[in-house]
Amino acid sequence: MMTFGRHAALVGTTASGKSALALALATADPAWEIVSVDSMQVYRGMDIGTAKPTAEEQAAVPHHLLDVLDPWEDGTVAWFQRAAQAVIADIEARGKRALLVGGTGLYVQAVVDDLDIPGQYPEARAAIDEEQDTAALHEQLVDLDPIAASRVDPANRRRILRALEVTVGSGRHFSSYGPGIDAHPACAFTLVGISRAPEDLVARIEARFVDQMAAGLLEEVRRLRAHPLGMSRTAAQALGYKELAAHLDGEKTLDGAVELAVTRTRQLARRQRAWFRRDPRIQWLDGATDLNHLVAALAAAVG
Repeated sequence: MMTFGRHAALVGTTASGKSALALALATADPAWEIVSVDSMQVYRGMDIGTAKPTAEEQAAVPHHLLDVLDPWEDGTVAWFQRAAQAVIADIEARGKRALLVGGTGLYVQAVVDDLDIPGQYPEARAAIDEEQDTAALHEQLVDLDPIAASRVDPANRRRILRALEVTVGSGRHFSSYGPGIDAHPACAFTLVGISRAPEDLVARIEARFVDQMAAGLLEEVRRLRAHPLGMSRTAAQALGYKELAAHLDGEKTLDGAVELAVTRTRQLARRQRAWFRRDPRIQWLDGATDLNHLVAALAAAVG
């Protein structure tokens, strides 16, 4: 059983500086090992576009859950939860501390709150998805699982489909899997967030994409797509990769693809910020602070 407060999670939006801060803390205190909580860094070969820690950084500090799937494989939340729990148990058994680092909110919460994750029922989902009227789908959910219906925005088709898929496919109410992602109970992790002013974050996102393109992101996308097994639906949706793939298919100019990738990354950052800001357990640090002071503040927060 995990010791309360022994492990920690460092969260925040994309390009907020989480990886650099985590690396600095783990370098200063070897008790920490980094566990990546990123739905795309799990893929081998997807290095530049996911801002994956470099080989030198991985050699300096133990990193986990990087390069564990091939790009043609699908990684689910349930799979990641099991993999992360096994890694954390191993870290704890060796007397070390796990520092979860990432911006994939559902993956973070699946681990820190040990969410009861429903299975997938693709046949049921396909049948439900034939109904184009989202309001009608919400009415179905009201009839089948009124508790789940009360927890979802009637316009959020994705979440409505998921609730109906599980309820119909499993024969068990979606709401029976627990209070869901909007609950924030005590957990066995200290949660710390790194925040930045919106204009600072936008500039960092734009600068990072320029650097990624200069580092060969377009070639990375071309190489991944050239593999006989291609990319899974999950991997192919990665920001940057999806837009550059459209360029390689002749659907967009290179400038247009880059502009769209940056815009979508900024939109992702807003969604991530909204996700994490609703969790009252997170202690927030100002990412604009000098790195040495940030490391000291993070060390104090995690004890």
